[in-house]
Amino acid sequence: MKIVMIGEAGNHRGRLEAALGPTQEIICLPREAASDPAWDAAIASDDAVISLRLRREKAPSFRLLHVPGAGLDGIDFEALAPETAVCNVFEHEIPIAEFVLGSLLNWEIRLDALRASMSPALWSDTYRNRVPHGELFGKTMGIVGFGRIGRAIATRAKAFGLRIVALDVLDPGDGLADRIVRPDQLGILLAEADYCIVTCPLLPSTRGMIGRDELAAMKPSAVLVNVSRAELVEQDALYEALAENRIGGAVLDVWYRYPLGADDQVAPSQFDFSALPNAVCTPHSSAWTSELPARRYGFIAANLGRLLRGEPLLNLVRPAAATLHA
Repeated sequence: MKIVMIGEAGNHRGRLEAALGPTQEIICLPREAASDPAWDAAIASDDAVISLRLRREKAPSFRLLHVPGAGLDGIDFEALAPETAVCNVFEHEIPIAEFVLGSLLNWEIRLDALRASMSPALWSDTYRNRVPHGELFGKTMGIVGFGRIGRAIATRAKAFGLRIVALDVLDPGDGLADRIVRPDQLGILLAEADYCIVTCPLLPSTRGMIGRDELAAMKPSAVLVNVSRAELVEQDALYEALAENRIGGAVLDVWYRYPLGADDQVAPSQFDFSALPNAVCTPHSSAWTSELPARRYGFIAANLGRLLRGEPLLNLVRPAAATLHA
């Protein structure tokens, strides 16, 4: 068995080699290999592939697809051979939760504006005329999707005195959320939330779940934060709501378009959200920390070791066909 790392995954080859040892063969293919069959001959039936995306009409047969992230919307499951198992990995809930709380703190405190207003030459007048800023304490955070990320955010938000309303199918019953609403009660969450945090997965049932009607249900001062997938929110409806100041603002870290190849250039959206004064736009970086790859590829290396030893895989999303009816 060899390990095939496609696209960005190849940047972490050294981490994987260090964890697996020098005897394990590892090759790296360009990101185009995720969508173009021109590189399929490099992948054998006993191999494990590490790739965030795999979209094509038909993929070659191989043993395991290990997605180096949690999201699976970049994988065309119907294209995979029946004998290919699929696993994913988390570990990103820590930095995403810190990003969300940091974004909201910055939204309320406006530290950059406070710093810009501080002038030694004008200190006396600045002090006498300083503008009050907001605070998180006592406000309501609505979390759309109460999985690993949502719960990590809620844990930290509680420390700031926020009230938590979470949307999920099940109530975990542990009291982390002050209130749990069902998916068909999204309007209740949106009406109560000062901050709406979108953390649910992108599925056919959740695509476009926040549109014009849902945005109209939000408070005029409410802030929407999307750290999951852009397509959960209708982009034209969101742009209009922000441009017309029908909601307070948005923090957007995920986008509607991404480059597929090494050299193609695409716009993140058909609208220029970054030109709006009430939109904070970041390049899908909420989880992109220096520490994350070590945790993720340490997990992947351990799972590959389990595969080599014939042990059950962790985070198994889809078993190989041979084990479906075992």
